[in-house]
Amino acid sequence: MKVMKGPGIFLAQFVGDAAPFDTLDNLAEWAAGLGYVGVQIPCDPRLIDLTLAASSKGYCDDLRGRLARHGIEPTELSTHIQGQLVAVHPAYDALFDGFAPAELHGRPAERQRWAVEQVTLAARASANLGLTAHATFSGALAWPYVYPWPQRPAGLIEEAFAELARRWTPILDAFDEAGVDCAFEIHPGEDLFDGATWERFLAAVNGHPRARLLFDPSHFVLQQLDYLDFLDRYHDRVSCFHVKDAEFNPTGRTGVYGGYESWVDRAGRFRSLGDGQVDFGAIFSKLAQYDYAGWAVLEWECALKHPEDGAREGAPLIRDHIIRRTEHAFDDFAASGADAGAIRQLLGLGADR
Repeated sequence: MKVMKGPGIFLAQFVGDAAPFDTLDNLAEWAAGLGYVGVQIPCDPRLIDLTLAASSKGYCDDLRGRLARHGIEPTELSTHIQGQLVAVHPAYDALFDGFAPAELHGRPAERQRWAVEQVTLAARASANLGLTAHATFSGALAWPYVYPWPQRPAGLIEEAFAELARRWTPILDAFDEAGVDCAFEIHPGEDLFDGATWERFLAAVNGHPRARLLFDPSHFVLQQLDYLDFLDRYHDRVSCFHVKDAEFNPTGRTGVYGGYESWVDRAGRFRSLGDGQVDFGAIFSKLAQYDYAGWAVLEWECALKHPEDGAREGAPLIRDHIIRRTEHAFDDFAASGADAGAIRQLLGLGADR
């Protein structure tokens, strides 16, 4: 039986200029003090030299050693920022320039090539770190057309996903060469935002074995999707798990689309772990049922609670939800011990075959 690993914590929302959030070593010490045993590391130059990590096993061994001094190991690397830039609709060019180095602003084609290179480097860096999965976003070409008004022209969505596949297939091949799964977070704003869009993409990349999923139930709550049914359908492709909470409280004034309100005033909003509506008991049970052996990683995002409080509360909640699978059936104590002959007699078939 496989056992989920954790608790881990995603560092992206905590990186800052002041200690203990200013260096990877300080963040590792801080996380360990809260009870975490793993950190998911965004490919941020303040935390990791991605180019060096992709080329130097020694650098990666040293990074692992620095974390190990605090009782921490890397869970996955993350290229959410860079993955987003693999596919950007021109309507978002100005906003997404902020995700790229300043010298690439206003140069979307070069920005896209940089993003592809970054995610490809992350595949090799993950292998050098001894990791088996990687977390990312797909980017989006079709998102401006998510609501079909005016009516979408025939073929538009098909071409968007065909182009997405053309861009991602060489990257997925690089992950396959590295022996690492590329897990896409299902997330509104990306072209992969639910099960239907995931199926479109998977078909477009011909079922690529390294095309995998990062499961985060908070994004299902905000869309009013059944996250347990999602696991029943796609559990065999889940390689990463963000433990993140959310709530949805619609009124006659605002619902799924949010009315352009701030996060705190939306019907659907992210909450600190344990403060929302996600049924984590059911989720951890499903993942245990399907032998998920990856990491359970806190992603903290909340419209209300301070992040340090959310981080402190998250580790014990995750730890207490991880299920160690039983090695025998609960009613083994009452086993009859009948042999093959006795079984045939019980069925009224006699002892002879």
